[in-house]
Amino acid sequence: MGQPVASRGRSATPTLGKAMLNKYARAFFTRVLTPFAAFLIRRGVSPDTVTLLGTAGVMAGALVFYPRGEFFWGTIVITLFVFSDLVDGNMARQLGRSSRWGAFLDSTLDRVADSAVFGGFALWYAGHGDDNVLCAVSIFCLASGQVVSYTKARGESIGLPVAVNGLVERAERLVISLVAAGLAGLHTFGVPGIQVLLPIALWIVAVGSLVTLIQRVVTVRRESAEAEASAAAEGEQDPQGNPANASRGSEAAK
Repeated sequence: MGQPVASRGRSATPTLGKAMLNKYARAFFTRVLTPFAAFLIRRGVSPDTVTLLGTAGVMAGALVFYPRGEFFWGTIVITLFVFSDLVDGNMARQLGRSSRWGAFLDSTLDRVADSAVFGGFALWYAGHGDDNVLCAVSIFCLASGQVVSYTKARGESIGLPVAVNGLVERAERLVISLVAAGLAGLHTFGVPGIQVLLPIALWIVAVGSLVTLIQRVVTVRRESAEAEASAAAEGEQDPQGNPANASRGSEAAK
């Protein structure tokens, strides 16, 4: 996923599969899953269908198991459906397709999957987990993750490069949270004290997401000032004195 010709046109933001698998593991599983992807193509299954089913599986793992405190099995289910993120890209490569729609669908459903994961944590702590503080932290992780993604997308939509990665991006948020949840779930198998890993992970993700948000906002502010100064120097201003392409009221922001 990411080859110039065969990709589905994803953004640079790591997908759930990329977050869970390093480049060597991805290469291995890509080879393993290629025959399966080819089989789905012969059956008339589209990459979009695989993307939708993968997201549904992640949502089921997060919203069925996590609110009941079954973190180990929920993480296992989510991890299994992570492979759909490799399958749909493999199918797109074999079909030789590059699609703006595919990129939009993938990016949108990535956000849905993220929301389900942190929403599952919030439901657990609001219910049987009985910890309002960790419920609030989980909700903050959910919301801040969406805003972090939005800041980059919005900055790029007004022509800025948003040249900063940030402390904790999507890959880090997911790996930290899912690994901690899976390990915390071993508490039900008699491993003592390990359940503390999930609260620690959520606090790390919350603080890291806040830092990343600040980094991106500061970067956009700096790049915007530089772009406006450059436009002013080149005389690229409209009669009202507003730099070109700097509308603050664009419908795209809504």
